[in-house]
Amino acid sequence: MSNVITELRGGCHCGAVRYRARHERKAGQKLIAHACNCSMCEKVGFLHVITPAANFTLESGEGELECYTFNSGVAKHLFCRHCGVKSFYVPRSNPDGYSLNARCFDERPGDLQVEPFDGQNWEQNAAELAHLSK
Repeated sequence: MSNVITELRGGCHCGAVRYRARHERKAGQKLIAHACNCSMCEKVGFLHVITPAANFTLESGEGELECYTFNSGVAKHLFCRHCGVKSFYVPRSNPDGYSLNARCFDERPGDLQVEPFDGQNWEQNAAELAHLSK
């Protein structure tokens, strides 16, 4: 079975931060965005599409990003210092990749499917996501 590659472009609200990424999956599989219910994602409405770091390019705005960390400090919550939007970040579950906020895509892919993820019980569930950045 062949793979499907989807080109994703997005960024923050004011346009200072822009990225592009490739998302690869098996033909016939939907593009999955995880709706996490952890204390951070629930408050900001982040919909996670995880991709390997090698498939991610920050096109502009590196100097416009601020970083927020908490708890273990592994996750790097990056947000635009001008508009405050977190369009992507380095997740604790996949520190070798990026989590893209599907709400910040320029165009939402037609095959995007949102699935719940129990981030309130992160330790028990994080392994479900580990393969996404490989």
